[in-house]
Amino acid sequence: MKRKLIAAALVFFIGTNINAQQPLSINEVIALSLQNNYDIQLTRSDSLLTALDLAYANYSLLPRLNANGGYLINSGNRNEIRGNGDKGQGKISTNNLTASLNLNWTLYDGLRMFIARDRLRSLVGLSELQIKNQIINTVADVMLVYYNIVRQEQQQRAIEEQIALSSERLQLAQYKFEVGTGVKPDVLQAQIDLNAQRSAQLTQQTNIQKLKEQLNQLLVLPLNNNFLIADTNIAINRSYTLDSINSNVTTTNTELLIAQKSLDIAALDLRLRRAERLPVVEFNSAYNFNRTTNNAIVNPVQQNQLLQIRGLNYGVTASIPIFNGFTNKRLIKVAELNIESQKLLYDRSFALINTNLANSFRDYQLYLQVVSLEEENIKLVRENLYIARERYRLGVTTFLEMRIAEQSLADAAFRLIQARYNAKIAEIELQRLRGEIVR
Repeated sequence: MKRKLIAAALVFFIGTNINAQQPLSINEVIALSLQNNYDIQLTRSDSLLTALDLAYANYSLLPRLNANGGYLINSGNRNEIRGNGDKGQGKISTNNLTASLNLNWTLYDGLRMFIARDRLRSLVGLSELQIKNQIINTVADVMLVYYNIVRQEQQQRAIEEQIALSSERLQLAQYKFEVGTGVKPDVLQAQIDLNAQRSAQLTQQTNIQKLKEQLNQLLVLPLNNNFLIADTNIAINRSYTLDSINSNVTTTNTELLIAQKSLDIAALDLRLRRAERLPVVEFNSAYNFNRTTNNAIVNPVQQNQLLQIRGLNYGVTASIPIFNGFTNKRLIKVAELNIESQKLLYDRSFALINTNLANSFRDYQLYLQVVSLEEENIKLVRENLYIARERYRLGVTTFLEMRIAEQSLADAAFRLIQARYNAKIAEIELQRLRGEIVR
């Protein structure tokens, strides 16, 4: 769908309440799903968390600065006997004030900081693809339900046409019976057919309401919101070719793009594990302040009443991993196996998607041919019904022949409606596999 159409419809619905009698077009329904659908909103929330981590990723490259401080008071009673027999006693009280400002900066860690940042960027890209994939699947589901409602409403109109034909046939049978040219079984059969079609009409109305509730759930609209559908026919895009379907599928299909992005992340995980084998070099610096006061001096030569130390220290430290029980070796092997698994998943997705594309295109071609055949056929059926009805009025043909002609119209209308819907399903599936439903 065109982005401008979706954007215009989205803006329209943000400021407007849904009117139960306002017909909804397919573009408006898609816009509502993009705005309200729970699955899309949940996927967006997960993506925002990943984007938030990336927004702060560059700060991990900066130095870490910490301030520490403390104040300690010691108090007690002194009672001593010296070696010469002198005794001493009194109170002891000391105060200790410490403060420091520490700076630590990782200069080199095997490039793990940069690899981790690249991994976060890849995770953000993966989240964006997951959002797009969720949007595509949700829009496809919405379109299927929407066009199913269109199909059911077309079928309801076909049933209403059959009711009108059966009512007229009942009147003709009743008239012929009253004037003596008809028989009672024809009247009864016409009434039976009319009642059966009215019953089918009630069933059809219930089916339509159930589908509308399903669409309400997808659009997060209130229950019993009995909206109208703007589309009365199922428009089919007949321009797809095999070449256009198969071209550039690896760059448009979101499932393949997600598998490729997962493979890229697995490769970054392996780089991280290998970087853990390399040394870590850090720059460390600290400014320290320490002051101790002592109000009870026992030995003035060896004890200080006030001791204050302050100064700056700095240096570089290096940590070289030598042996950790082969943990790094095991983790690297796990990362390598994960890459192989991601490659297999990508190859499986590629094969499956190409198979689904080929099968969907075959269905698409088949139903286009069936639609063309049924469109031609229904013209013949209507012409045949017109002739049968005129012949029945003139008494040239029988009641049974006219009833068979009416049933042929009902069958032809059902086949045509079903063929158009099946062609639309195949078209939507092609768009979903190509990632073209929402651009």
